[in-house]
Amino acid sequence: MPTNHDITYIVRGSGSFGPAIREFRHRRGLTQAELAERANLHRSYLSSIEAGVTTEALKSLMRTLNALDLEITIRPKRSTQWRN
Repeated sequence: MPTNHDITYIVRGSGSFGPAIREFRHRRGLTQAELAERANLHRSYLSSIEAGVTTEALKSLMRTLNALDLEITIRPKRSTQWRN
């Protein structure tokens, strides 16, 4: 059975970051407010990220990576502590 450290999320487009962040936030047992505080972000901004709202900079980054046939993979650091 896979552990939380085995979970990998491949970002296929600029709108894929939000669902990945939301999934890992849930796995960590954090609320949006808790994660926003840790990341020094406003909770409403984090909410928009999780909803898939993207910026032109992020869209440009994804187009550049796609042109180079590259992808972004999100996975936990080995030192990450998970809540049960």
